[in-house]
Amino acid sequence: MNTEELSACLTFIREAERLKNVHRSAYTSTGKQESTAEHTWRLCLLSMVFESEFAGIDFGKLLKICVVHDLGEAISGDIPAVEQVNVPNKSALERADLVTLLSHLPEPIHAQFLALWDEYENASSPEARLVKGLDKIATIIQHNHGQNPPDFDYSFNLAYGQKQMAAHPLFEQIRTMIDADTARRHRESPRSGEQDACDRHRKLGAPRALSLFHAHGLPAVQPLL
Repeated sequence: MNTEELSACLTFIREAERLKNVHRSAYTSTGKQESTAEHTWRLCLLSMVFESEFAGIDFGKLLKICVVHDLGEAISGDIPAVEQVNVPNKSALERADLVTLLSHLPEPIHAQFLALWDEYENASSPEARLVKGLDKIATIIQHNHGQNPPDFDYSFNLAYGQKQMAAHPLFEQIRTMIDADTARRHRESPRSGEQDACDRHRKLGAPRALSLFHAHGLPAVQPLL
C-alpha cells in the first residue's frame, strides 16, 4: 500500500469515528443514549459468544458483516425502527451514505465493504441472515437493559424482529428468554397497565398480539424488518 492509499485509509477511519456520536433510540444501563458504535460492538460480542452454535458458517465473514452493517449511519444518523415505516427508501438512502463514506478508501477495500453491506441488506447469505437475527436480539437486549425514559414502550419489543429470529433455532430459545425480560421490565414501568398484552403476546405470537394491542389501547406495533 502506497502513501496515498495509507492516507486515504486513515481518512476513512477518522470519518467512521462519527458512529461514536450517532445516537440510537436505545439507552444504556446508566441512562445515556446508545451510540451506533456501541451497538455494533455489542453485536460483535454477541456473535462471538455464540460462535460455536453456527456450524458451517464463515465466522470471519459474519463478523465483517456485523462491523459494516450500520456504517452508513455515520453520515445521516440512525432512523429508529418505529419510524422506518415513514422512510420507505431508507435502504437506498443508507447505501448512498455508505458509498460517500467509503469513497475515501482504495477501490478494492471500498468494493469489499459495499459488497458485505449489500449482502446484509439483502439477507443473501447464511452469514447475513444470522447477523440480521443477532442484530434484533442485541437491540431487544439493550431495550431491556437500559435505564429508559418513563414512557418507554416495552410492548414494541414483542413484535420486533420475529422474521429475522426465525433464522436459527438458537434465536428462538433466546427470544423466549428476552421476551420474559421484556414482560418484567414492562411490569416495573409506569406503563404496566398494559402488561396483560405483553404476557399474552409471548404465548400467541406477533399476528395475534396486534389485535391484543388494539384491545388494550396500545399503539399498533407492526413487526418491523
